[in-house]
This record gives sequence, structure tokens and C-alpha cells, in this order.
Amino acid sequence: MPRARANGMEIEYQTFGDPADPTLLLVMGLGGQMILWHEEFCEALAARGHHVVRFDNRDVGLSTKLDHAGLPDVMGALSAVAQGRPIDAPYRLRDMADDAAGLLDALDLESAHVVGASMGGMIAQTLAIEHPDRVLTLTSIMSTTGEPGLPQARPEAMGALLTPAPTERAAAIEHGLRLWRTIGSPGFPFDEREVRERAALAFDRGQSPAGVARQLVAILASGSRRAALASVRAPTLVIHGAADPLIPVEAGRATAAAVPGAELLVIDGMGHDLPRALWPTFVDAIVKHAARD
Repeated sequence: MPRARANGMEIEYQTFGDPADPTLLLVMGLGGQMILWHEEFCEALAARGHHVVRFDNRDVGLSTKLDHAGLPDVMGALSAVAQGRPIDAPYRLRDMADDAAGLLDALDLESAHVVGASMGGMIAQTLAIEHPDRVLTLTSIMSTTGEPGLPQARPEAMGALLTPAPTERAAAIEHGLRLWRTIGSPGFPFDEREVRERAALAFDRGQSPAGVARQLVAILASGSRRAALASVRAPTLVIHGAADPLIPVEAGRATAAAVPGAELLVIDGMGHDLPRALWPTFVDAIVKHAARD
């Protein structure tokens, strides 16, 4: 797959569809490599008339790892958030949004329809705030404004998220399976074969536990976007699962309330994943939303 120089990072990316079509930039979440935007999902969007770009965020997959920054104190950062104290972080979500803007520059794209999931939704929101001319429409999926007063993750979901991934391949795959069983969608079939396949592919492309920790601290250090989201003028769609155990649905409602004119789509039975059974729903919603521009 190709790689682009963006904001001082080497960003691994892949495209689908005709470059002459309107671009959809897909931004994945915490620790998630671009492969979590499944190839078939990307091809379905491309078949609906879009040039689709997916990429590895900094510190995961095949993009630049900031290993020189070391392993952050995640528990200390969580404690600082609870106490309202500032957090020292190697980078913040603003820097990751700058990476996305830099990727658009590298691909000679003035703007794109931006779709982000989980932390990717936070990055997409930040891109719309910091680089409004680059975002034609914004779709924020299972994400949040970062407001500290919103309902928190269920203990079992946060525990699964914070459990370090093993360094041995078979154990790492089983870890991925447990994680997605815990945070996934209870109202839709759990595809164990698919989850194992993605976990194995992620391991083979390159695990970076310290990078995931740095991404998590970036989220915590970035604080709330609620006030800044009032400045977003890109047409905005918020998609959230009613059964999300990691980022409860109240966070999606808060996101939609923060952005003027935003639409909200709450899906019963959806947790914190993108189950195959919902791909047609996601594709239809994203394509119809992009047509609003």
C-alpha cells in the first residue's frame, strides 16, 4: 500500500474507487488500524460513487510510531482527568487532525467528506473545527464531545479496553476476540471468524501497545470539544448505538446537540463496533448525508 508524508508523519493509506469522484476520508478509532474499515465496506461506498481513502493513524499499523515519546502514564492521566488537572501528552487530537489534513494535501485533495469512528470521530470533529474548509460533510460514529460530565463506559468495557494486548500472536488474537465480544453489538450476530481474521491481520501488520497508550492519553489531554463544535458549519450526521457499552449513547446525543443542525441516527442493538449486518445502513446513511453538500 502507498505511504504519504503528512504533518511530519509517514501515513500508510489505501484508496478505493475513482479519484474523480467525491472523496470520503475514513478515520478509525483508538488503536484501530485502517483494516477495521473492511475492504468490502470501502468498496460498497466506492460503488455508490465515492473515492474512498482509509489510513493508519500515527502510532498504529504501518504509519509512523512515536516510540521516542515513551510509554505514557495512562492511569495517571485518567486520575488527572478525574481531578480536573492538565495532562502532559506527546500529542493531542489536534495533531492527529493535522495528520488527516496533511494526507489530503499529499493526495492533492482540497476537501473531503469525513467519516470518523470512536476516536476517529473525535479526530473528524477536530478536523471540522480546526480546518473547516477541508470538511465537506462530517459523519461522527459512536463518538463523543469529550465532556467530562457525560456517562462513562461500563466497567467491563473499560477493563477490556485498558487490558494490554499480548505480544504473542495466538494470545493477541484471543485478546482481540474477548475485546470485541465485550464492546460489540448485542443486537447483531457476532462473526467470530471475521474478528479472528482482522485480529490476525492487525498483529501481522504490526502491534504497538505503547502507541495505543499514547493515543489514549491524546484523547484525555484534548479535553472537551462541546463549545468548539458550535462553530462547525459542515452538515453533520451523528450515528450511535443504543447499546454502546464503551461510549454510551448519551455521548452521541450530546455530539448532535453541540453541532448546529446536526442529524442523529440511533441504532437499537448496536454497540461499539461496525457489524457487517449494519453495513448497508451505514453506507446508505453516509452516502445520503454526503449528498447534502
